[in-house]
Amino acid sequence: MRILIVGGGVLGTLHAWQAVERGHDVVQLESEPEARGASVRNFGLVWVGGRATGAELDTALRARVLWERIGERVPGLGFRANGSLTVVRTEAELAVAAEVAAGAEAADRGYKLLDVAETKKLNPALRGDFRSALWCERDAAVEPRVAQPALRAELARSGRYTWKPGREVRHLSATGVVDDRGERHDGDVVVFCTGAWTGGLVRELAGEPPVRKVRLQMAQTEPLGEELTTSVADGDSFRYYPAYRGPALETLEAGQPQSKVAQEHRMQLLLVQRLDGSLTIGDTHEYDQPFAFDVTEDPYEHLAEVAGALLGRPLPRIRRRWAGVYAQTTDTGRIVHRERVADNALLVTGPGGRGMTCSPAIAEDTAEELNL
Repeated sequence: MRILIVGGGVLGTLHAWQAVERGHDVVQLESEPEARGASVRNFGLVWVGGRATGAELDTALRARVLWERIGERVPGLGFRANGSLTVVRTEAELAVAAEVAAGAEAADRGYKLLDVAETKKLNPALRGDFRSALWCERDAAVEPRVAQPALRAELARSGRYTWKPGREVRHLSATGVVDDRGERHDGDVVVFCTGAWTGGLVRELAGEPPVRKVRLQMAQTEPLGEELTTSVADGDSFRYYPAYRGPALETLEAGQPQSKVAQEHRMQLLLVQRLDGSLTIGDTHEYDQPFAFDVTEDPYEHLAEVAGALLGRPLPRIRRRWAGVYAQTTDTGRIVHRERVADNALLVTGPGGRGMTCSPAIAEDTAEELNL
């Protein structure tokens, strides 16, 4: 078959990967010269530990296996099984970590509660003052700024893949699509993976898909000067991931309010080291549109303070700041919004913050649904 993928982000690219792996020809179209949306404006985390029990966790675990296999074939992806440490500083946060580390799914998630000495042995860059850390062995990371080009380069080696950037798809027909240059692209199946872009042709085909947009603020620092051997989160992360819900979290939320800035911007600390030694740091969550066009400084000051407290020294100078927007399905029982919008076309969007983590498995599910 000939498969057309509309969208050059990680979700679209992994759909292309699945189709090529199954022996099909693929043309991938992207409206920008290069992917510029949430697929590159993220941490590159393959974040298993915080996923909700059931389909979400199963999808993340399957995706984790797929990412590792892909990483073995595509070294430029920068895959590493570095795990994560959620570092806790209060008794209430420690209670949440202890509760989930003793839970029925602890082994599946790779959880282990570490004391201070064990934490610092695992990640010597953490020299600050804290009580404990929740280790998640299953978590991993890739390099988001180079992932798509690296994957495309490997796809091109197959001889069955064509990349066509700078082309906005304007029309869907029974035989394929037409772009804004008037060029036809014929295919048996069209998969729209357009992320937070749900206007134009997507709106014509799907109306208003059941997704909402979420805006984040993030940053990248100068190199740390030493290895951060794991990804790092703070105790506020417990508030934003469904895996941690339970009596201990209810007690935490009732008795330990976030700081004013963290609460106002719905913040957690996530800290991931890039291969060049720099740190990706974030993030905030904004849900009410219209979103601001600028970034706000207070969250960056908060992140620098919290990260510095865990590292035991000032955070390296921030050299880049940005905002990103991703699409999140409003159906909490689904991992992604997948909808047939025509006899020969599917819309796949709305993985939310799970996009980088779950894209390989989401693409696998789409391929199975299409009997590729």
